[in-house]
Amino acid sequence: METQTSYEERGEFNPLLIATIVLAVLVVGLGAFGIWSYVNYTDQKNNVDQKVEAAVSEAKRTQSEEDETKFAEREKQPTKQFVGPDELGRVQFNFPKTWSGYVDKLGQGASTYEAYFMPGIVPPLSSNTPYALRITVENKSYEQVLEGYQDKVRKGELRSMPATVQGENGNRIEGKFSKDVDGVMVLFKVRDKTLKVYTESRTFQPDFENIILKSLIFSR
Repeated sequence: METQTSYEERGEFNPLLIATIVLAVLVVGLGAFGIWSYVNYTDQKNNVDQKVEAAVSEAKRTQSEEDETKFAEREKQPTKQFVGPDELGRVQFNFPKTWSGYVDKLGQGASTYEAYFMPGIVPPLSSNTPYALRITVENKSYEQVLEGYQDKVRKGELRSMPATVQGENGNRIEGKFSKDVDGVMVLFKVRDKTLKVYTESRTFQPDFENIILKSLIFSR
């Protein structure tokens, strides 16, 4: 009888052992979940930190660019004034004080009077640099000069339209004048000659529109 009883006891499941195993599995599972949660939290935190840092850097860069733009605009003021020869219509206008000007010909019996303007120093006339502003008084009729651009207008390289600037009627031409020049030109009749006021780069178009043209006056 004693031997039989021992056999049966050995064949029974021990509840304490089962509980211990279950508890161990739970502990391991909770530990693994805790580690996973911590790793996931750390990864998310790092991502958030990186996004916040990137956003802060972008905001600082944007603010810096805005400050530089505002500073550059302030530096242009007060503007300087250009006045051309009386015999060629006394063309005058304001331009940013950060620009420099160069007059190629003085218009004393010359067929053409030209003035060039650029921020800083005016580059050599032999360069292919598009100028911020060019002023030309050509010894040609207004109709003749205007006709000279009609071929490019017909090809769609330039757009031509009537324009009125400071009460003076003329013609506005804009687009690709050449491989290096994409800009805006306004033509006016000045006596028996033609006044051309133009920017050779879209970069300078805001100053051309808001400073140059808004202050442009001349005698017909």
